[in-house]
Amino acid sequence: GTSAFFRFIFPYSRPITMSAVYTETEVTEHNTEKSCWFIVGNESSGGRKVYDVTKYLNDHPGGPEIILDLAGKDADEMFEDIGHSSEARNKMKEYLIGSVKEDPNAPKPTKGKKVAAVSSSGGGLNPVAIILLLLAIAAGVYFSQLK
Repeated sequence: GTSAFFRFIFPYSRPITMSAVYTETEVTEHNTEKSCWFIVGNESSGGRKVYDVTKYLNDHPGGPEIILDLAGKDADEMFEDIGHSSEARNKMKEYLIGSVKEDPNAPKPTKGKKVAAVSSSGGGLNPVAIILLLLAIAAGVYFSQLK
């Protein structure tokens, strides 16, 4: 049939396959310098994609530590905040290995990212909350001295 004809005309062509699909749990298992994956992308940029950047660690201009801190995580927010160049974005395409299998029961990615960001930063109080607390204490001391 047609496929035999196609193989005759294009004997070395490989079948076109969709890239692999990974769960977030699978990505989290690749969080070391021996195997370093992360997720970058969101709904507005064509979806969440999985990158294996293990071989790129030592070539990263910002150093391997920054990437290793995000290994196994959703790094989209950090990647966008830093404002990578179009060269950096093109370079990333070399490390694309698939997309994220979205869990319909999971909370939206933005919520997950916020939680991950707080827990990975060591937790603690929000700086704004600390400032407000200090202002309240200062006001209390000031008004108690007025009497």
